[in-house]
Amino acid sequence: MSPQSPQPPVGGPVHRSVAALRASVRRKPVPWAVGGLVVALAVASGGVVAVNAATADQPRAAGSASASRTPLATRTPTSSATPERTPTATPTAKPTATPTPTPSAQAAARTCSVAGAASASGLGRFEGYVMNAATGEELFSRDGGTPAQTGSVMKTLTSATALAVLGGGHTIPTTVTDEGGGTIALVGHGDATLTAGRGTVYPGAPSLGQLAQQVKARLGNTPVTTIVADGTWWSAADAWDPTWPVSERTIGYQPNVTALMVDGDRANPAAATSPRSQDPIGRAGVAFRAALADAGVVGASTAQVTQRATTSQNTIAEVQSQPVSTLIGQMIPNSDNTLAEMLARVSSKQAGAGGTAASLTSVYSNALRGYGVDPSGIRIVDGSGESASNAVSPSFVAHLMVPVTRGDKGLGTLAQVLPVAGVSGTLSSRFTGANAVARGKVHAKTGWIDSANTLGGYIDAADGTKLTFAFYAIGSPRAAALPALDTVTAAVYRCGGSLTGS
Repeated sequence: MSPQSPQPPVGGPVHRSVAALRASVRRKPVPWAVGGLVVALAVASGGVVAVNAATADQPRAAGSASASRTPLATRTPTSSATPERTPTATPTAKPTATPTPTPSAQAAARTCSVAGAASASGLGRFEGYVMNAATGEELFSRDGGTPAQTGSVMKTLTSATALAVLGGGHTIPTTVTDEGGGTIALVGHGDATLTAGRGTVYPGAPSLGQLAQQVKARLGNTPVTTIVADGTWWSAADAWDPTWPVSERTIGYQPNVTALMVDGDRANPAAATSPRSQDPIGRAGVAFRAALADAGVVGASTAQVTQRATTSQNTIAEVQSQPVSTLIGQMIPNSDNTLAEMLARVSSKQAGAGGTAASLTSVYSNALRGYGVDPSGIRIVDGSGESASNAVSPSFVAHLMVPVTRGDKGLGTLAQVLPVAGVSGTLSSRFTGANAVARGKVHAKTGWIDSANTLGGYIDAADGTKLTFAFYAIGSPRAAALPALDTVTAAVYRCGGSLTGS
């Protein structure tokens, strides 16, 4: 909003004209109700025009009219009080002083309500928050500051943490060491994409075959009698959170989180959802033995497989995962829990916190604070969002999405791979019927656990405003929650910057 025009100096001819006019009105109010003389004086002196211009209501904000034409985003009167302002997510230089908008101007700009859509029974216990990404203004909050279970929206925090701690170019090694006496060790460092080469859901992943060929080249005809599977980079006792349903493993959404595994420990390595075992480390050792035998390593086919920490620093083979930026691009669109847990633990390990689940709240808080957001009150149990014990407010997610929209500090990697409504990833089949108006305009991570369905990201609204948001539908069945989430999100899309919190 631009500053108002300067008023004429006190004591000048225009000021005297206005003063005379006001005195005359006080003496004879009735004749002055006739507008002719006012017009005449206005023509003679620009002062009256200036007074009128300074006190008139400001025009409606762009997009208000379009929002009033939609049935899901109906207009309601708003309070003349100044809306609460939220600081932008990234600290900026102190702005120069500008006039405070008049209450009437704010009422005109903030009159588009989504109250009906936000009260739908399909949302269960609803928490939601919407803000203007450019100004940092809170536009809508329904318990938006209350930390709650996030579902897979947690993966946006995991991505941002990995980008801060590891960097987009970081790769994760898997090594083979020679302990002498016919013993070699396969040592994991958290790359769950390592493949046995019989199909993979992670295109471009490194393989056991590549390691086996390097071992063959180094050992020549020296026989291998023992293969150590070393998954001790973090404690294997910390592999499964007790708040996760066991069915997540048996159905195939989540493995035991160990530092060494092959193909995400999937029974069918080419299927994203495939049953996982109770012993990923042992399975990796057996798979490596087969790869060594295929490569012609002497004695490999009958070598004993054991699990323990290696005692050697003599590395004879090594492969690297694809960069973290690529792994995030594989994780986010399809909501891959395995990669999320790996990135969380590797981030913890790299941050010096040991790779433990208990360290994640501290690791995430320290990393996310670097983006200019306040992580106070968050609780991080896992990297995938599987646990109902995670606690992150919709407000925090919306604030984190502001630097995501700008691509700050590598966060463009996340912005580019968020599912798009009606177009890609887990949102490809969403936003149908009346909600199809927002297709291609909502970029957000979905979340689904037994007790909650969630959505968080950003919206390119109908009036051109970029909004960031997070919505949680807690305790509602998925069949009811998903269309209700789509409906309130589409309503926000229609309102854009004229959204009111009422």
